[in-house]
Amino acid sequence: MAQKLIFGLLWIGLILYALFLAPPDRPETWTLIQNLSTGQWNGINPLIIALFNVMGVIPLIYACFLLIDERGLSLKAIPFVLGSFALGAFAILPYLAIRKANPKFTGQKNRLLAILDSRWTGIMLTGVTLGILISGIYWGDWPDFADQWSNNRFIQVMSLDFLMLSLLFPTLIFDDMAHRAVKNPKLWEFIAFIPLLGALIYLSLRPPLLVSAPEDRPHDSSLPLSS
Repeated sequence: MAQKLIFGLLWIGLILYALFLAPPDRPETWTLIQNLSTGQWNGINPLIIALFNVMGVIPLIYACFLLIDERGLSLKAIPFVLGSFALGAFAILPYLAIRKANPKFTGQKNRLLAILDSRWTGIMLTGVTLGILISGIYWGDWPDFADQWSNNRFIQVMSLDFLMLSLLFPTLIFDDMAHRAVKNPKLWEFIAFIPLLGALIYLSLRPPLLVSAPEDRPHDSSLPLSS
């Protein structure tokens, strides 16, 4: 219950900050969003390009957890996952606030879940994310980004959104480990708290789901690391 309250308060706080405390929008903000969305990146700070692009990848990372997590729950995650492509944490936080812990996966994987459960999907997402982040950090104009962050609502809220989503993964990783009967969980609990990269490492190395009928007993599995 306390965790649900925290997520609810974070959601409300993020909304209030975006509406009342973030700097005002600039007239050119909508043009910036259009150019970022259509790949017209000439003259745009590579840090802003990287931030915008990684915000398109993070919902895919969340999908690898949420669409598995929803199995057996009445609350479906797909609307929240789809919403996160446009709204980021504004869409994810409500799901985290109202979902119930679901440590057991029942039934069989469909084709979509098989893709999301694959380590190759985790490796691909890791490569794409690292490529985006490295390019932005290396070629980005940091003083310009700091100035835009201080004076542009869109840049500031998107940055806070990125930070929030990067820090929320442990909530889902712990339940996901239960779906797989992971051994040496302490090691992975530590890795889970590395913002964003911890989730990518976990997705790249986690064992397959324990798939069974609800009445079947799960078999043990482990990540390929020893404690």
